[in-house]
Amino acid sequence: MLMNNSFIPISQPTITKNEIDFVTKAMQSGWVSSLGEFLDIFEAKFASFVGTKYAVSTTNGTTALHLALVSEGIKSGDEVILPDFTFVATANAVQYTGATAVLVDIEENTLCIDPEKVESAITDKTKAIIPVHIYGHPANMVEINRIAKKYGLLVVEDAAEAHGAEINGKKVGSMGKCGAFSFYGNKIITTGEGGMITTDDKPLYDRLRHLRDHAMSNEKRYWHDQIGFNYRMTNLQAALGVAQLDRIKEILEKKRKIFLTYKNLLSKNARIKLNFEAEWARNVFWMVCLEFEDFTEVKRDELMKQLKNRGVDSRPYFYPISDLPMYPKTNTPVAHRVFGKGINIPSYFDLDNASIEYVCKTVTSVLDNI
Repeated sequence: MLMNNSFIPISQPTITKNEIDFVTKAMQSGWVSSLGEFLDIFEAKFASFVGTKYAVSTTNGTTALHLALVSEGIKSGDEVILPDFTFVATANAVQYTGATAVLVDIEENTLCIDPEKVESAITDKTKAIIPVHIYGHPANMVEINRIAKKYGLLVVEDAAEAHGAEINGKKVGSMGKCGAFSFYGNKIITTGEGGMITTDDKPLYDRLRHLRDHAMSNEKRYWHDQIGFNYRMTNLQAALGVAQLDRIKEILEKKRKIFLTYKNLLSKNARIKLNFEAEWARNVFWMVCLEFEDFTEVKRDELMKQLKNRGVDSRPYFYPISDLPMYPKTNTPVAHRVFGKGINIPSYFDLDNASIEYVCKTVTSVLDNI
């Protein structure tokens, strides 16, 4: 066991004096709700970081996706294609609009949506594609955009887990009509809860801002011309976000260093497969992934149980969305093969080398007995 019965969590936020100072300043200003200087600063800085003209903050990543889809007119009767292997929020955001989530398979290495499966799933009802940049690795946006252009489809990037990931030097969130990000507490940077939509499209930007605030008129207060939403981030959250964004280069560098340390210690074990990085991509390694080729879901769960007993936290891969009771069964063999053999292990910013070494020794020891 670890010294002093300590426990290595799967994730935890990195908070410095700067974050505390910025949030304190926001509190002292009296602007603690959805107005205040930090909101404009955060949106402008995040747009600049991603490489888009505009950014619109939201309450979380799920509402960012929903707001983006509604603002682009996705509605009942439409179909939206997305990967079967993702957090449920991606599919739920589609269903909130009344549209149907069409689930397709993933690539075995990147774990992202398979462009070939996207094209074969297109019907006359298809209106949009949501590629998910899973666990920090970008989806193949070159192919996705080629397909979208061919069929006249909207592309909304789900970049909730991939702040700073790149394709041929261009950041995710800047390659579709818009991108949706999450700032939940375990993300690359956090605002506690929160989200962001990035875009270069001015009309879309205006619609996003309008619908985000109950569709209230700018000219006539408390006049609402359609059903909108209360999806506004607070100035307190934005203050935390500004401080985090100021450190994002440092955070991304540390995430890569952590992954490379894991890779150095575990890559010689033939039973373990770590995160993949395509030659055209820059993975941000939001979560360090371990896959065990000879595992079933039962063996994976036993491994996680034994790791926890030894002071190491972990989490399983996402269930395929089509296995959840709210969604129809779908033939996605890769997603169903992968999910039961994969886990995420600790990879947060403040993780030190001694802890990484302990995690690796523990994983190897437990694995030898399973």
